[in-house]
Amino acid sequence: MSLVEGRETGSGPLISVRSPYDGAQVAEVRTVTVEEAQGALDVAERGAAVMEQMSRFDRARILRKTAELIEARADEFAATLVSEVGKTIREARGEVARAVQTFVVSSEEARRLVGEIVPFDGAPTGSGRFGFALRVPLGIVVAITPFNFPLNLAAHKVAPALAAGNAVVLKPASATPLADLMLARTLYEAGLPPEALSVVIGSGSSVGAALVEDARPNMVTFTGSADVGRSIQRSAGLKRTAMELGSNSAVVLTASTNIEGVVDRVARGAFALAGQVCISVQRVLVHASLVESFVAAAAARAASLVVGDPRDERTDVGPMITESEAIRAVGWIEEAGNAGAEVVVGGTRNGTLVGPAVVAGPKESASLWCEEAFAPVMAVRSFETFDEAIEAVNRSRFGLQVGFYSERWDEALEAARRIRAGGVMINDVPTFRVDLMPYGGEKESGLGREGPAFAVREMSDLRTVGFRGSE
Repeated sequence: MSLVEGRETGSGPLISVRSPYDGAQVAEVRTVTVEEAQGALDVAERGAAVMEQMSRFDRARILRKTAELIEARADEFAATLVSEVGKTIREARGEVARAVQTFVVSSEEARRLVGEIVPFDGAPTGSGRFGFALRVPLGIVVAITPFNFPLNLAAHKVAPALAAGNAVVLKPASATPLADLMLARTLYEAGLPPEALSVVIGSGSSVGAALVEDARPNMVTFTGSADVGRSIQRSAGLKRTAMELGSNSAVVLTASTNIEGVVDRVARGAFALAGQVCISVQRVLVHASLVESFVAAAAARAASLVVGDPRDERTDVGPMITESEAIRAVGWIEEAGNAGAEVVVGGTRNGTLVGPAVVAGPKESASLWCEEAFAPVMAVRSFETFDEAIEAVNRSRFGLQVGFYSERWDEALEAARRIRAGGVMINDVPTFRVDLMPYGGEKESGLGREGPAFAVREMSDLRTVGFRGSE
């Protein structure tokens, strides 16, 4: 059931939450109607008034208590993520640990969300005046989250929004609502006023659209596909938006790279969560002098990974979210092979399980090079010169994060300057993220930045206050 004002609600159709691994039913959840979603906004209006009056200390206390409760229930949260997302148990534990940190950092940001002094007397007409700018809540934030990191990506939207003094209506992916329902109950237990957070479950085309199009929300924060992001932008009207829209992230291995030292890191970046990460390694650009040795090493590493039951501690790569997505991924790999690329290893399918694939020499027009694969596949092409590599990275409509390996600092600094992406990870893969850093993209990878210190500023407004002295 959805949660509105802390109470279970929903009179829409039942949806079945199933394990991506074996299709077993994990839970049945009742969706909400459009009218019930709009009712959640009625509640959020009251919640926004309550949160605005709450002290920063109390907001911080609630968020810190939530972090402690998540940590105490880490095994329960992790088991839920394994069941509904298909994460391996090790990946699920990692997401829970990150969510704890997201709440901890957000609690700290609640205390330090400050404005600034405005020097009115720096202007010709400002003599005798004094002013400052306050940070005030926006009001209502609508948060729409995807399936792949349901707990931590909800944390990245909900925790900063509450830290800034807003109320939140959260719409999780219909395939993975369970961890978010657990999170909401945890926040209530930590002391959050129930009217400050609702979780509504339903389709994006009806429930999501109703939330976005309503005039009452002051911000929509969304993680998902570029197509849906564009649709939200068109429908949102005069609202603030934050969009994290995915990528086909590249990593560049220059001539000075130690292939033996980086291949495991690159493989982990490509195949974690079966490649279903916005900043997965997808495109690998390798200097021509190293490409043969890299492909051989990467293929050997991919072949050594254990693919299977995500509940098994030994499993390295679990299932994709649905069989249709697995079929699409294998189709893209076959498409590249039919056009002349070499499928060195992987690309086989057993239900939702896809063998980690290394594809050498795909054309730049291949789907798995120019689109977002969101699958356990790395595509490898070679380059001769530094400029050629940078231009190849930038020949993408996406720009979320890029990895760049080099022992030359002049190359690294030049790459950081010229690569068009929200993040450039020097001597690391694009998949690296810590939850306090600014995170977001350029081009069709979106707009705005996550990371609590940065998100709370996007989720608050500046109000200028001026004083004129006596005449």
